[in-house]
Amino acid sequence: MTKGTSKLNLSGSLEDYLETILLLGRKNDQVRVKDIAAERDVRAPSVSLALGKLSDLGLVDHHRREFVELTPAGHREAQRVYSRHTILTRFFSEILQMPPEAADSQACAIEHVLTDDGMDRLTRFFEYLTGCPSVSKDFLKDFQQCPIVNNSSSHCGTGTEGSFICNEPCHHDIENLNPQTRTIMSLSQLAPGTTGVVARIDAQGAIRQRLLDMGLLPDVELTVERVAPSGDPIWIKLEGSQIALRLKEAQAVRLVTV
Repeated sequence: MTKGTSKLNLSGSLEDYLETILLLGRKNDQVRVKDIAAERDVRAPSVSLALGKLSDLGLVDHHRREFVELTPAGHREAQRVYSRHTILTRFFSEILQMPPEAADSQACAIEHVLTDDGMDRLTRFFEYLTGCPSVSKDFLKDFQQCPIVNNSSSHCGTGTEGSFICNEPCHHDIENLNPQTRTIMSLSQLAPGTTGVVARIDAQGAIRQRLLDMGLLPDVELTVERVAPSGDPIWIKLEGSQIALRLKEAQAVRLVTV
């Protein structure tokens, strides 16, 4: 299976280190080698070896053998991996209803091999749930309670080769349709200080992938910090990081204001 947009061909272990540094940096002013070792449950020499490789690739700055900081390139790579982890965790937890620890473990195993196309299709599924006006409000409940999904024969018969046949179909009558009652706006329309929740990304190709890799995923909250006098770029605050978006990128981000 091919990897995503990364051209560095990093091992899963090195991607995990970048992800760990990213998340520790969101909680602490400084990230130390001992913090990484504790978080990953490894010895300090193993951390130093990994940091040396990441430093050679220009992805981290390793100060005085104690403090660690992601470079801009390292931050982009770490966020790319974490975005995949986030969408996978949500799928396993919210859709498939796996316990949180199991969902996180599954996401960790798959995030390193999830392709751009796989990331795109998973994200579109959540965009569908968030923003499509014709989605039944009982869509997920029907799916999660279906005897086939739960491997239960309480309302099903047994077909050939042990397959399930539902005797009671899932109902999606017109009264269950959930009309779009929220106003969805482009990020470029929001004034500084405004907070919104991402509904979908209206873009294709490289622009869409870049925005997804930045962490602009369905249901993620962001705040517009400032806008250049010309209107381009636009700076946003997203999960503790400041990101500058070109106007064309901001126009593609569709949000529900909070």
